[in-house]
Amino acid sequence: MRVIGITGSSGSGKTTVCKIIKKLYNSEILDADKVAKELSNDVNSDYYREMVKLFGKECLLEDNMLNRKKIAEIIYQDEAKRESLNNLTFNYVVKKMKKDLSEIKDKDLVIIDAPLLYEAGVDKLCDKVIAIIAEKSNKVKRICLRDGIDELFAKKRLLIQNEDDFYINKADYVIYNNKDFKELEESIKKVLEEK
Repeated sequence: MRVIGITGSSGSGKTTVCKIIKKLYNSEILDADKVAKELSNDVNSDYYREMVKLFGKECLLEDNMLNRKKIAEIIYQDEAKRESLNNLTFNYVVKKMKKDLSEIKDKDLVIIDAPLLYEAGVDKLCDKVIAIIAEKSNKVKRICLRDGIDELFAKKRLLIQNEDDFYINKADYVIYNNKDFKELEESIKKVLEEK
C-alpha cells in the first residue's frame, strides 16, 4: 500500500484530484479538512472544547456549533490566532489521521489530502507528495464558487497561504491544474503509474 500526500493552496483543485484518483484506483482518501470538521462538530471532543476556549463563546451558533464563517474572518486577520488554531488542528487532526491510516488494509493507495501537509509533519507519513498548482485567477474563481465569498476575500485568503514555489520546491511531483478535466486525469495517471 502506497501513501501519497496531496497538497497545494486553496482553490488549486486538491479535492478534484482526489476524486479522480478515487475513481481510477483502489484507493482511500484521508481529507485533513474533513477530519477537522468532524472533530469540531463533535461537542464532546477535546478539539471542540479547545476551539471554544481559543475563540470564545461568541464564535458559537445558537445550536452550539462553531460559527466557521466568523472563525475564518478572525484567523485571516489575526496571525497569532491562526497559528494557535493550526497548532491545535495539527495535534488532533494528525493523531486521528494516523489512527485512520493504521486501520486501512485493503487498498493499493491511500491519499492524504492536506493543505498544511508539511507544516503538520504529515509528509513524513507519505511515500511521495504531489503538489497541485493552479493559476491565481483559477484559484480565486474556485474559492468564490466553493465558499460563497467575494473575490476580495478570496484573494486575501490566498495572501496568507504559501506561494506556489513553496509546494513546487518541496513536493516529489507537481501537477498543474489549469487544463481541462481529461488532461488533468492524464497528468494524474502519469504520476501515479510512473515506475
